[in-house]
Parts: sequence; structure tokens; C-alpha cells
Amino acid sequence: METRNVYDVLQERGFIKQVTHEGLRQMLEEEKVTFYIGFDPTADSLHVGHFVALMAMAHMQRAGHRPIVLLGGGTGMIGDPSGKTDMRKMMTTDTIDHNVACFRKQIGRFLDFSDDKAIMVDNAEWLRDLNYISFLREVGSCFSVNKMLTAECYKRRLEKGLTFLEFNYMLMQAYDFLELNRRYGCKLEMGGDDQWSNILAGADLIRRKEQKAAFGLTCSLLLKSDGNKMGKTEGGALWLDPEKTSPYEFYQYWVNVGDSDVRNCLALLTFRPMEEATAALFGGGTDKTAMPTTELTKEEFSENGFILELMVTCGLCKSKGEGRKLIAGGGVSVNGQKVTDVFMPITEDMFEEDGLIIKKGKKVFHRVILK
Repeated sequence: METRNVYDVLQERGFIKQVTHEGLRQMLEEEKVTFYIGFDPTADSLHVGHFVALMAMAHMQRAGHRPIVLLGGGTGMIGDPSGKTDMRKMMTTDTIDHNVACFRKQIGRFLDFSDDKAIMVDNAEWLRDLNYISFLREVGSCFSVNKMLTAECYKRRLEKGLTFLEFNYMLMQAYDFLELNRRYGCKLEMGGDDQWSNILAGADLIRRKEQKAAFGLTCSLLLKSDGNKMGKTEGGALWLDPEKTSPYEFYQYWVNVGDSDVRNCLALLTFRPMEEATAALFGGGTDKTAMPTTELTKEEFSENGFILELMVTCGLCKSKGEGRKLIAGGGVSVNGQKVTDVFMPITEDMFEEDGLIIKKGKKVFHRVILK
């Protein structure tokens, strides 16, 4: 079990984007918290974006907190407008139920559901048979339309058109939080950063109806260094179902991730300690002795004091001309810093205790040691 405050773990690894209260860290330190993340069944498989949410839940569970996986058999009947420019395609009840069943099977591999350590529940239980008038009287009276229209998830849609069906989504998600609070004592809702407005609405509804504090936390989306979402392939989304994205395709996607995104992927998608995730940027994890290595005396080094000469000496390129092309294409880095100057000098103070690391392309690493 994780002994550190899980808030610190999530923050160190880059999960935390926004929180509703500064007191959340203290609460996670002092008590075992029941929390939830919702998964709307928009397809028959989870994708890599869901993987980030599941990893956050796994970190929380390892620290002794209790996750609730909320399957959106009810909210999926409406469709979340957050981050969408058009209305989602409406699915039949049979399709939604099939997708929920697929999610159940996949999520069971990520969390420990034994001995009430985690809960999986479908909001279809309370949403599909709601009495609309009763719902409006209990929940609708707590919402200001003016305030709702300022929410980012709605503002983007007002120009192109927002249906009344989708306008109800925030109320439904807020009601989910209230229902889970009443049933299981759930105090914390987590979700992607695009869910911030909906999470705030749920926390406020609990405060109004139950006179209790409720908390919200949004997780960073899995983005590339250029700001675009990660997890898209030529064939579409990167699915967790091996029938939709083969293990080979899945593996190849991560092998080809850009250098600048490696640390973020290791932080969000693995349990590797952060010092190892950082070291992995230099290849070979923390064991740099496994790299091909060239040892130079100080006299030999003085004759190879520029990057091109050193690359040729180490066998990373056959000629200075080849080296120039590699550098011009952004394919060379020294100690994790990209080389942009073909005349870059290599100085003794650049050598760390275990050497200097030159990286060529995405997969070739070479260590240089001064004797």
C-alpha cells in the first residue's frame, strides 16, 4: 500500500489539473475517502483516454481509498456535450447496455473489487426511470440557467446550437454525485479536465441538498507536447480491446511516441517511480551501464571537443556530413537537450558522474566516459 499522501503522488505524476478545495489534500491524509469517476459507454471498448482515469483510480486505491466506477447507462442516453462541436449520435438502449457490459469486463482488470475495496454501479438504476417533474422540483430548482450558460461545455456549443436534451446533461451528472453520496458516502468526484463545470455542479448540489462538503478534482488529459490529444491512430482511437487495436499496433504506438512525451506517458500510464521515469528519457532506465559506451582520455577528448567529432568517434555517424543532417533534422540530443548547433562544443562540465549521454533518433543511445 502507498504510504505517501496520494494527493502528493498524483501531483508529482502530473495527474492533478484543478481542485475545488484546498482542504482535499488534508482529507485524503486523514481519512479513507470514497470517490468516483464516471464512464459513459459511447463505444464498445475503453480507449487510452480512459486508461489515464483508471490509473488515477488505481493510485487512489493503492493508498487505501475506495473507488466507485460509475457506468453511464443512464447519462449515455443523453450524451455529454463537453468538448463536442456537434450533438453526439443517439444510441439505442440495447447498444448502450452492450457497451456497458464491455466496460464492466475491461475495468475489472484494473481495480480490485474484492471485499468491498471498489464498487461498480450503473446510473441507469436511478436515471432511466426518473419522474421528470419530481426531478425538476428536487434538482432543477438548484440550478441557475444564467450560470449554466457560462460553463465552458455549453459556451462552445451556443453558436452552432445546443439541444435541450444535452442541456440536461449537467443536471444528470450532478444528480449522480448526489445519489452516490447518499448511497455510499461518496465525497469526491474525479474526471478529465473537460468535466470541471459538471463536477462543480455536483459538489454544489450536495452542499445545497445535504448540507455537506463535497470535493472535485480534475485530471490532466493525455496530451502531446504540442497540445494535441494523444491516443489517435490512422485507424481512429487507440482502443484497449485487442480486437479493435491489436497488441502489436498498441505496442508500436508507444514505441513511436516522441521523445518529449516519454516522461509524461510513463508518469500517467505506469507505476514506475518518477526518478525512473525521468531516467528513462536517457534510455536504459537507471542502468546506464547497459548502453554502448566509449571511454576517452582527456587527451583524446581534447581532440573531439565538438559534437560532430564526438559523434564520429563514437560511431554514431560515419561522417560529419551525416552528423550535420541528423542535427538539422532534430535527431540528436546530449543529456536530454536537443542539439541545434552543428558546432556545439562539448565541455568537461557536461559530463555527469556516470558519463555524457548522446541520443540519436528515438532509440539509439551512447554513453561517453572520461578516464
